[in-house]
Amino acid sequence: MYFKILWLCAWSILLSSSVLSGQSAGRDTVSIWVNGLCGMCEDRIQKAALRVPGVRTAVWDLDTKILTVEVQPDKFDETRLHHSIAQVGHDTEKEKAPDDVYAKLHHCCLYDRSETPPPPAAPWRIGGQVLEEIKKGSTAPLIGASVYWLGAAEGTHTDAEGRFELAPHPGTNRLVISYIGFQPDTVEVREGFDIDIVLSNTLTLKEVEVTYRRKATEVSFFAPIQVQLISERELLKAACCNLSESFETTPSVDVNFTDAVTGTRQIQLLGLAGPNIQITRENMPDVRGLSALYGMSYTAGPWMEGIQLSMGAGSVANGFEAIAGQINVELRKPEDTDRLYLNLYASEMGRFEGNANFSHRLSDKWSTGLLLHGKSQQAELDHNKDGFLDNPLSKAAVAINRWKYQGSDGWQAQFGVKGALLEDIAGQGGSHHSHGSHNDLLWTSNVNTKRIEAWGKIGRVFPGKPYSSIGLQLSGVRHEQRANFGIRNLDGDQKSAYANLIYQSIIGNTNHQYRTGASFQWDNFLENANNRFYQRDERIPGAFFEYTYHSTEKLTAVAGIRADHHNNYGLFFTPRLHIAYNPDDLTVIRLSAARGQRTASVWAENIGVWASNRAVVLHSESDDKPYGLDPEAAWNFGLNFTKGFSLATRAATFTAGFYHTNFINQIVADFDQSAREVHFYNLDGRSYSNSLMTQIDIELIPRLDLRLAYRFNDVKTTFAEGLLEKPLLSRHRAFFNAAYETNSDWHFDFTLNWQGAKRIPTTADNPEVFQTLQRSPDFFLVNTQISKRWGEKYDVYVGAENLLGFTQRNPIIGADAPFGDYFDSTLVWGPIFGRNVYVGVRYRLAYGK
Repeated sequence: MYFKILWLCAWSILLSSSVLSGQSAGRDTVSIWVNGLCGMCEDRIQKAALRVPGVRTAVWDLDTKILTVEVQPDKFDETRLHHSIAQVGHDTEKEKAPDDVYAKLHHCCLYDRSETPPPPAAPWRIGGQVLEEIKKGSTAPLIGASVYWLGAAEGTHTDAEGRFELAPHPGTNRLVISYIGFQPDTVEVREGFDIDIVLSNTLTLKEVEVTYRRKATEVSFFAPIQVQLISERELLKAACCNLSESFETTPSVDVNFTDAVTGTRQIQLLGLAGPNIQITRENMPDVRGLSALYGMSYTAGPWMEGIQLSMGAGSVANGFEAIAGQINVELRKPEDTDRLYLNLYASEMGRFEGNANFSHRLSDKWSTGLLLHGKSQQAELDHNKDGFLDNPLSKAAVAINRWKYQGSDGWQAQFGVKGALLEDIAGQGGSHHSHGSHNDLLWTSNVNTKRIEAWGKIGRVFPGKPYSSIGLQLSGVRHEQRANFGIRNLDGDQKSAYANLIYQSIIGNTNHQYRTGASFQWDNFLENANNRFYQRDERIPGAFFEYTYHSTEKLTAVAGIRADHHNNYGLFFTPRLHIAYNPDDLTVIRLSAARGQRTASVWAENIGVWASNRAVVLHSESDDKPYGLDPEAAWNFGLNFTKGFSLATRAATFTAGFYHTNFINQIVADFDQSAREVHFYNLDGRSYSNSLMTQIDIELIPRLDLRLAYRFNDVKTTFAEGLLEKPLLSRHRAFFNAAYETNSDWHFDFTLNWQGAKRIPTTADNPEVFQTLQRSPDFFLVNTQISKRWGEKYDVYVGAENLLGFTQRNPIIGADAPFGDYFDSTLVWGPIFGRNVYVGVRYRLAYGK
């Protein structure tokens, strides 16, 4: 039945694509040259073009600076097209923009007005080789040198052999060759090749002016959804060993520990736990189900080229599960990454990691990449002398092999496989030599994970219609976990399959775009929680439609809807709306409203509970539902304001956002009924999150970036005792980050994080010796790192986490009697580990080097 539904949805999509493609009859294509510099220019140029009568679509290419419009000949006047674009500040090949309009453009849009349209193809080209003087009489190719025509923007860079080739310029025959740290040269050229140019490295730099420098984390002023683009440059500010450790310099995300024994990290967004965040890898499901907590450690930091972080609602094309936001990870692509990238890491806590990324271009169409990660931590450390290891002893091996095909006629495909083997041993010192039984007198936890994944994507961008494409995503997962915590066990098996078909195109013109498609998610789980079995089989077919309206002025709106049928819970209805308004190019106001729902993996998402002797009480309400509980569902509403401005000529950005999440149902983990029990039940009352955050990013002086942020979280849930503040969550948090780079490639990063007091679940019914505070103290965390790069190949970095050495005192209740009634390691509100100093080295080998 489900496959029939998917087949009908796919057939309707393909039928609609053929009908809509027929709407292009009776149109012509016109291409003109338009000057511009960035993505903001692209948006402005295309909107101006669409205001011209007769223009149906408009696409401007940043590299060629060619604007291509699809027009109705009987209504179109090319002169009006040039005039409309010039009036918004962009020179065309036939009309210059007014000076006052050009002067008001954003600083990153101030293109070189001396640039002229490229000449018609010439019958000859200029070529040669740029060399550097190693020593007197000895030279070597200079890779990546800039070669351009004097007084013009046309130019190129030298290749791996120092060679270049470019077309002649009608206005000059003088060629400029430059490279950072070398004396630039200007030569007159004539027709011909084999021009050898030797640069001297005797240049003394007295003053360098940078007009625009890309930020480590960026936010678009035009995208309808608020997305933070966290680049590799941001990730390199810290050790970033895996995805769960990638947010130390990102104030939007909190990272906490689930307990004081296993070392399991859990992220929080908008004051809500990680499972409420949809985590995807290149827009396909990744961390979910049994990997809800441990899954973030399966993605190594050096594998990532960037992270996209959005708070609140996401796109319906990515599914129904996002409640608090979405984290999408982009891995290194085999077609455009380094041929070889190595990263080695070691810390004073005995943690050693190695990562190796390989890529190979088999042909113009095929490329492949191999990503390897290994980890070993075997040092037994117990700084607080409570008898329990500060860090688990761990071993991990994870690998990805991916393939990419870039075909002709718009076809693309990629597929890959990922495998992971992990072992974590925690507990009392020496417990890894025992078997964890009561008679051994040593408490131990042992978590062993085996996981294999495979995925594929295939799609096509239709020739001549860059706005129209179709794609199919497929993935499958097999996950096995065997774990024990003291004398209790928690085992799980998961098998999952996923398919998502997406078609996108326009309605009339690019002011009206849409995406539609169908998906299918299958999950089969078998869990053994302390010798009680829980099995669930979930099949969820669904379909979605998303419409995007781009106003020719300042408004963008995205409205989406999807319907999914869950075989246990029935219909999941997911409407979502995003509205963005731009009063000017440097200001955007965003509104969002969305519904999200998800089925919880109760034991995997609360694995810290098992690192205690609390009795686990599950309040099942129906044998027909997973765990006998309802799915989680919530509405999320967001308001965001982003403003770009200049402070003493330095570019800055101010962001303020408020998000309200209201749960319709939630599976409540109640630690307050009893200090020796934890209860799981459906929400009976109110549960909400109010999150307010402000942030300022500024380049205070050249190459010194500052980030200041403050966040307030008001998160409450109705427990059996009434409406209470969410435990172990700071209501107030302040954040400061400073990053400085020198001309000689030294990088200095400093992060200060203040966390306010947190409510601790009551331990009043314990004997006094086993009671703890009602609220934690506030505290500061300091992280810092220094790195040095030599050329394009070598990096060395050294850093310190928790530089002040602050730790939570006595994080484990009853640590001296771990098999007793009062043993509890779940009430963690601060760091367990003290200061951790680490060192690492990176090596890159680009293609042709």
